[in-house]
Amino acid sequence: MSQDQDKPGRSERNSSESEDDPQDALDNPEQSVRKKIRQDTPSPSRGSMPQASPPQFVSVEELMETAKGVTNMVLAHEIVVNGGFQIKPAELPENSLEKRVRDIVHKAFWDCLETQLKEDPPSYDHAIKLVGEIKEALLSFLLPGHTRLRNQITEALDLELIKQEAENGALDISKLAEFIIGMMGTLCAPARDEEIKKLKEIREIVPLFRAIFSVLDLMKMDMANFAVSSIRPHLMQQSVEYERKKFQELYEKQPDSLAFVTEWLQGAADDLRSRLPPAVGEAAASPRRIPALCPLAVQNHAYLRLLKWEHLQKPFPETVLMDQTRFQEMQLELDQLIFTGAVLLVAFNAAGTALSGLPGFTHKLKTAIRVLLAGRHLPSFNLTETLATICEKVCAEVNGGLSQHGFTPLTPEKETVLKGQIQALANPDNSICKLIDSRTQVFLESYLASGYQKSIPAVPGGLGPIQRELEEIAVKYVRLVNYNKMVFSPYYDAVLSNILNKEETAPLQGKPEED
Repeated sequence: MSQDQDKPGRSERNSSESEDDPQDALDNPEQSVRKKIRQDTPSPSRGSMPQASPPQFVSVEELMETAKGVTNMVLAHEIVVNGGFQIKPAELPENSLEKRVRDIVHKAFWDCLETQLKEDPPSYDHAIKLVGEIKEALLSFLLPGHTRLRNQITEALDLELIKQEAENGALDISKLAEFIIGMMGTLCAPARDEEIKKLKEIREIVPLFRAIFSVLDLMKMDMANFAVSSIRPHLMQQSVEYERKKFQELYEKQPDSLAFVTEWLQGAADDLRSRLPPAVGEAAASPRRIPALCPLAVQNHAYLRLLKWEHLQKPFPETVLMDQTRFQEMQLELDQLIFTGAVLLVAFNAAGTALSGLPGFTHKLKTAIRVLLAGRHLPSFNLTETLATICEKVCAEVNGGLSQHGFTPLTPEKETVLKGQIQALANPDNSICKLIDSRTQVFLESYLASGYQKSIPAVPGGLGPIQRELEEIAVKYVRLVNYNKMVFSPYYDAVLSNILNKEETAPLQGKPEED
């Protein structure tokens, strides 16, 4: 907070800046598909929550209490996980009934105020009530230590005195407005300085009051966002217990709230089991000797499967449902990065070692490819046409780089081969894409397995050109996974214990022990 307690807003000036401003395709290549993600992702009402069987009847009060608990849990989670979280004013649809009703009511109110002020003598009843609301709003921005500002507001906006002045025809509304605007300028964040300046240019009383309330609403939003940023470090310490407690309350009301989690972990265990090498010798002959799976390995593998999730076909596990959009965004980023890595691998293989060791050339080529692949997951994206453009761009950049550094450019035959290899990347079964994908999964899995160590594991061969972007995704991914583990690990341990114990005891059923 500011050392000058009379200007509390000055310490809050940068607190309301959003971290979610639109960026260009290079800095955030999947920004254009985020709206599509939210539209296509199944909501809880469309199957992302398990159905109780048999149906359980609950009262309206219980339903509202549960909904409130879920809402609070989601809000706390969003504040902790999303560093750019901000409270924003509600924007009603342009032609909605609610917006039309609101506009009509507001217009009627301000028209009534204008009519009162035009009476002879003027009536200030509505105006004084508005001054009272403004006074309360200004006082709400103060901290306990802002004694001098509190006294100034209380004295200048003394409603009893204002009423007496109005009754005696001595009320100067313009002077009151001047004080209010000055105090708002003292308390507001820098982002609102322009709005304050515009207030000073308004001469008509009614438009001025309307504008004052509009700016006060923005200041309240700034104060709320400052409070959010202030409590985030403290909330981080308590959020794990809070989210677990809220989920437990939901679980007690709906015992099958882990149905999709069980299915998710079971699928991960089955997938890992299928990858185990076949037993030989005595182990193959004995039904008891089944290789045991490590619960942590199953859990990490389950998290990896979230990056390959079919969001429109399968319900998301309940415990990660609040982060479904984040996982889906990382999935899209990773898919695009893998494709970019495949193109770079093909290009450097054609160019040889002459260009692969040049950081400037690598960055330039990678930038061009990422820009061309932006929006790859949009329905309107034409992969064939884009790959044709990438082929021309890669050949031009490679030949230019070779010539610039004194090497022989690619022959027409090599160019044709290079273009063919890039075009072949459109095949989902392309071996190069599969190689980059596999090594990416290995890197993420090793990062997960490293636990809370600060060092990032070595990047597998072939991923060097996309190392920086891959590490950025990995850091976000692992941070999200580790937080989810801290909250829901007791539930995962219980579910995995049942799954793994059942698998270990299943072969023994019906098999009498031999003497």
